[in-house]
Amino acid sequence: MTKNKPVLKLGLPKGSLEQAAIEKMAKAGFNISVSERSYVPYVDDEELEIRLIRAQEVSRYVEHGYLDCGITGHDWIQENGSDVHEVCELLFSKATRQPARWVLAVPESSPTKSVKDLDGKRVATEVVNLTKKYLREHGVRAEVEFSWGATEVKAHELVDAIVEITETGSSIRANKLRVIDTLLVSTPRLIANHASWKDKWKRRKIETLALLLEGALEAEAKVGLKMNIAEKNLAKLLKSLPALRNPTVSKLSQPGWVAVETIIDEHIVRELIPQLKSAGAEGIIEYPLNKVVY
Repeated sequence: MTKNKPVLKLGLPKGSLEQAAIEKMAKAGFNISVSERSYVPYVDDEELEIRLIRAQEVSRYVEHGYLDCGITGHDWIQENGSDVHEVCELLFSKATRQPARWVLAVPESSPTKSVKDLDGKRVATEVVNLTKKYLREHGVRAEVEFSWGATEVKAHELVDAIVEITETGSSIRANKLRVIDTLLVSTPRLIANHASWKDKWKRRKIETLALLLEGALEAEAKVGLKMNIAEKNLAKLLKSLPALRNPTVSKLSQPGWVAVETIIDEHIVRELIPQLKSAGAEGIIEYPLNKVVY
């Protein structure tokens, strides 16, 4: 690396989102190697320096300029009250593509029916500021204590309610809890320091990163589909064939036949292939995509 070469400092979330974030970066074209002894991973881009930092802290370090940009949850930006530039939303999570939810929950046997019933009670959570704001908005005075972990367990013996994060609700159900309300729906965001965003070179680098990440995430839910079909059956096939824009149709060397190629949502392929076969399509090939950029 040359001495004066510009570098962009990117913060990635260490912890539950770490592996998912590294996988998304790889699909975007940035291969990252993490050492257990260092929070500074190797990345195959000389213009990029990466720091692994807990998601809870990323927005603060971006705000204060220790990082030029970072990936963290919308929830932690709100919890920290960080003044940062939001570049884009990135729809991925630890286990699914669903947004995470911070929910107010009580034991299934609790008489609590709504947040109003928590007046004078105790609530445990990791998002103390979000919870206090939520209670104020509902005119409820309750004691909010920070939870270092195992928050679901505390609801049965130590506190009256909890505010906890969930993707699928499985942990809430497993701990015999009942959700009363949702405080916040959160997805990961790519954020930037305001000064870094105003810097021409850094902004271009951040925008490129955003473009590639969004393209990689968009590709995860889609597949490419190729097939051959007789020209006489083409019109019938095109009526039932979805595409991002219009399918690509090209002539084959065999007279009277064409090749059709399209990109579609992966979840409809299993219903679509039998329809295509019935319409006369042959040699149907499904293949994965690395990026889809609009």
